[in-house]
Amino acid sequence: MKVVIIGGGICGLYLSWKLSKAGHNVSVFERKSEIGNKICSGLFSERILDFIPKSKILIQNTIKSAVLRFPKKTINLYFSKNFFVMSHFEMDKLVAELAKQTGAEIILNSNISSFPKGYDRIIGCDGADSFTRKNLGLPSPNLRLGILGFSGNGSFDNFVEIWPHKENGFIWKIPQGSETEYGIISNPKTANAFLNDFLEKNKIILMEKAAKIIPCGFSIPRNKTITVCGDAAGLAKNWSGGGVIWGLTAANILLKNFPDFLKYEKEAAKFFKPKIIISKFAAKAVYYFGFNFPYFLPKRAKMESDFLF
Repeated sequence: MKVVIIGGGICGLYLSWKLSKAGHNVSVFERKSEIGNKICSGLFSERILDFIPKSKILIQNTIKSAVLRFPKKTINLYFSKNFFVMSHFEMDKLVAELAKQTGAEIILNSNISSFPKGYDRIIGCDGADSFTRKNLGLPSPNLRLGILGFSGNGSFDNFVEIWPHKENGFIWKIPQGSETEYGIISNPKTANAFLNDFLEKNKIILMEKAAKIIPCGFSIPRNKTITVCGDAAGLAKNWSGGGVIWGLTAANILLKNFPDFLKYEKEAAKFFKPKIIISKFAAKAVYYFGFNFPYFLPKRAKMESDFLF
């Protein structure tokens, strides 16, 4: 089949690699002049190696737990699977090379304004502000703003620190080996002010900052020839904003059902919708008790790294 993928992020590249390897004629249209996501914490669970085994060479640090710091309660959170700190930018380049080796065509500087003609299937992997999703008339997922930056102080600590705030967002600190990352995910209107206030109070200076919109929801069409995947479908963890493992999981569901996009939508909905609903409820409950009744929360807890259950 002739397949076009709109968007050369991790999901689009992964799909192009796997579909091309399966014998399909695949073209990827990427609007930027270079492959590689530079605005990402690069914190992925061990599951990343199930999808992209060669990404093992990109590991910069291993994270085993998180310290959740409410104003009057500190919780040590242990993950079912360790997390790896990796360069998302380099991982995109790695998968792009794998895709090219199997015959996929990656076309840069391609800003799509209408659906390409002459293809049997169209897959939108074009991010949170997806052209594909909008032109299919799908509802937009909930959007939050992620901002991150780096301090020059390196660290190989095996835990991250998280400071929740009442708008159901949080500030994070991630030791990345040669440097330390600070960031926030929150309401787009208030995120920058929250982060700047935190940095000022703690006398932290970031060398540079970058921002990105983060989706959360489920928005896959019931369409036989056009679909979406990854951020374009709103697939990111409600409690952390991480979207790579969710996006690649959806990509595998798509690959399993290809070329039947209706079966893909049905199976993806069955898998993700309960997780989205329960994770939203769980996050709100933890925040409510953390800020109002912290003594009800345990000092130590364990959670599934990507799906809660």
